[in-house]
Amino acid sequence: MAIFLSKESKVLVQGMTGSEGMKHTRRMLASGTDIVAGVNPRKAGHVIDFDVPQGASDLGGTPIAVPVFGTVRDAVEATGADVTVVFVPPPFAKAAVIEAADAGIGLAVVITEGIPVHDAVAFLAYAAARGTCVIGPNCPGLISPGQSNAGIIPADIATKPGRIGLVSKSGTLTYQLMYELRETGFSSAVGIGGDPVVGTTHIDCLAAFEEDPDTELIVLIGEIGGDAEERAAAYIADHVTKPVVGYIAGFTAPEGKTMGHAGAIVSGSSGTADAKKLALEAAGVRVGATPTETSRLVLARLAEAHG
Repeated sequence: MAIFLSKESKVLVQGMTGSEGMKHTRRMLASGTDIVAGVNPRKAGHVIDFDVPQGASDLGGTPIAVPVFGTVRDAVEATGADVTVVFVPPPFAKAAVIEAADAGIGLAVVITEGIPVHDAVAFLAYAAARGTCVIGPNCPGLISPGQSNAGIIPADIATKPGRIGLVSKSGTLTYQLMYELRETGFSSAVGIGGDPVVGTTHIDCLAAFEEDPDTELIVLIGEIGGDAEERAAAYIADHVTKPVVGYIAGFTAPEGKTMGHAGAIVSGSSGTADAKKLALEAAGVRVGATPTETSRLVLARLAEAHG
């Protein structure tokens, strides 16, 4: 199994005909994602042919035709799409997510960065009220290796399905941990994004991985700023029975600085890497000092579990 995204997921892409949308749609198709539609009101009725590289997944290099619809609702009615990946520019992201929620999309993956916080707050509340799960904004998306890939996670760094579940604020660290643990494999990896306000949280993913019978161990990657990791630690202590290994980015970050992500702001001792590490360790989480040490802790913990 996997969480949130599987081989049965039917994916549409809002902003597919833009440069980033085209590039990453081709990559998603190459990893086996069932992309059934694009959405662009100005190009409704067009069909875009994507040349998938030879040897990609099981597609054999055959060009794949993806129809473009004028609205998300039209795309859903014609194709049965239940997932959308949003590549639209920041000023239009709020309207795009609201349109997806109104069309009954179950999962919206918002890749766009630079979305104003007030827009994110508005569309996250709107989507939640209509039963649409949002991953992001400003995230790399999610991948269930061997099944589907929605977003910009490079599929070639983790082609092997496995029993590790990964949830991360950082896109780059998602890629690094997936690469270092590529021989072990993942059930799903979710990049939730590092903005001050995001839809799906560490806790949401922890709960899903806890219920997933094919996930044996969970890797949690956090970073300085906010209290998401401390709240995740409290949740782990009370609700998670599976082993969790963690990594926190930002041990050497200067106080009061925003480091990379908009949400990575430290105020005094609140939100520091040390505070997050202590909270996680108090909940029984083994925390690595570096990504490489974290991957070694994962392998050691799996070895212990299997005697």
